[in-house]
Amino acid sequence: MTLQLGDTVPDFDAPTTQGPINFYNFLGDSWGILFSHPKDFTPVCTTELAEVARLKPEFDKRNTKVIGLSVDSVESHLDWEGDIEETLGQAVNFPMIGDPDRSVAMSYGMIHPNASDTLTVRSVFIIDPKKKLRLSLTYPASTGRNFREIVRVLDSLQLTDDYSVATPVNWRDGEDVIIATAVSDEEAKKRFPKGFKTLKPYLRLTPQPNK
Repeated sequence: MTLQLGDTVPDFDAPTTQGPINFYNFLGDSWGILFSHPKDFTPVCTTELAEVARLKPEFDKRNTKVIGLSVDSVESHLDWEGDIEETLGQAVNFPMIGDPDRSVAMSYGMIHPNASDTLTVRSVFIIDPKKKLRLSLTYPASTGRNFREIVRVLDSLQLTDDYSVATPVNWRDGEDVIIATAVSDEEAKKRFPKGFKTLKPYLRLTPQPNK
């Protein structure tokens, strides 16, 4: 199965390191980040899990729940978590899904046969409160994911859902944003009282409206 942006993501029941879950119930009214690992006790993913755990307060502030997955068992995950805390000084503070039968991995298209017939690729899915897929990324095994970039994208998605704006290249929270082309200048004057700068009729910049 190939999930596309805007699709409703599959629901599932699964064991995790923090007890069994139903995915939709786990998410509730929150945003969600589901990310997969090829296998437990792999070096790149070990560093990633520690980083996600460090960033969990940032995800919490954004009403976002994070959850990991690999095709190994929950028992294996728990052993791996001990290694992560020992070596990187960070306890894993979010659930990890055990998926030894690959049912969740298959439903989300995490098995790429040209990479591996049996192991999940290193994917990231951002899911909104309506259970719609808003972002998907797939990384090669040799390249660690940039979870601070995931936080940046999450900020952009949440901002642009609430206001008629888009975020420009390399945008960071607090910087100017682009007014949507569907918004007329007259309407923009009402919606964006801080004013805006017109570089071209299709390119108007305004201070971030929720700051």
